[in-house]
Amino acid sequence: MRAPALIAACSALAIAGGAVLAGDKSQTVLSFSSPEREAILSHGPWPLPRSPDPSNRVSGQAGAIALGRRLFFDARLSADQKRSCATCHDPALSFADGRERSLGRERVDRNAIALANLQLNRWFGWTGAADSLWAQSIRPILDDKELGATPELVRDRLAADAGLSAAYGRLFGAEPAREAPERALVNVAKALAAFMETIVTGRTAFDAFRDALARGDAAAMARYPLPAQRGLQIFIGKGQCASCHHGPAFTNGEFDDVGVAYFAAAGRVDQGRHGGIAALRASPFTLLGPYNDDATRTTAGPTRHVEPQHRNWGEFRVPSLRNVANTAPYMHNGSLATLTDVARHYSDVDIERLHGDDGARLVRPLRLGPQERADLVAFLETLSGAIAVAD
Repeated sequence: MRAPALIAACSALAIAGGAVLAGDKSQTVLSFSSPEREAILSHGPWPLPRSPDPSNRVSGQAGAIALGRRLFFDARLSADQKRSCATCHDPALSFADGRERSLGRERVDRNAIALANLQLNRWFGWTGAADSLWAQSIRPILDDKELGATPELVRDRLAADAGLSAAYGRLFGAEPAREAPERALVNVAKALAAFMETIVTGRTAFDAFRDALARGDAAAMARYPLPAQRGLQIFIGKGQCASCHHGPAFTNGEFDDVGVAYFAAAGRVDQGRHGGIAALRASPFTLLGPYNDDATRTTAGPTRHVEPQHRNWGEFRVPSLRNVANTAPYMHNGSLATLTDVARHYSDVDIERLHGDDGARLVRPLRLGPQERADLVAFLETLSGAIAVAD
């Protein structure tokens, strides 16, 4: 439907008082203004088309996905052989772990990010310390607090398993035992990334409403709960949530300070994005390095130009809100237990805790009343759906 026709169709639904009856007479459809309709439509359609990662030559290949799936659940990637990627990214928990802060070999400083729709990211992890999914996959393998392995250990354990060694050889054209340890580690990470790229959240109640709005289907729109409609109006309007959580993935893919404490422990600060940029620039596993399979190096552009700035202190990832109702607790440190707590946080956020130029701040106290907070949560709960994963 062309834009003028769409506006006319949607406008025909509006009546005085801000709501219309449509289809089921017990249900109403709010009257959305033209700018509100435009904002709602910008959050779709979903799902988005996927394409292989040019920095990973095995991205999208069935053999890589199968090997990556096996490795994802294999505890032999950890030094003590007691934990795997799935320990902190459990499929039964929407590929998170339900903890405030994850527990590897030791308790870490941050909450496990749920693994879904990762191919849409430009930066990875809470602080963007990796610029590709395969590079991000290396970090927990080597981190002493998580899996605590080494490149040599990963290569040797892969080589010791005839099935894994054969699958690796078919995919990468060399036996792992004959590979340099770092190369074997990178290839393992690329297989893991190929699998994780297939973890995608499905369509939701919001997507059905959004698409019904696009085609002017009042009866289908009326099936979307009224509290969720009110929460959606807050999300795109008074709440200004869409300033950071925009687009079909409900994230701008960047980082912000939202007033959450960034002390990892007494006397120890989590630097957030500032530290993430420093770690990125120091890493040998970036898109600027020798393991990027993109011959054009166009994928490395953002990495080449990123520079740490003072305002990056205390900034953390703006996460996607897809499947958000299934991935509690929230924030980088898991400090908010429920979506109601999140709504209350943004309603009453202490601006004294925020960095950055006052004029550039997107986060300000929303001063939402109890009903408004409940409606916002009702909307957020409609952003969750089933997760699809490649076999």
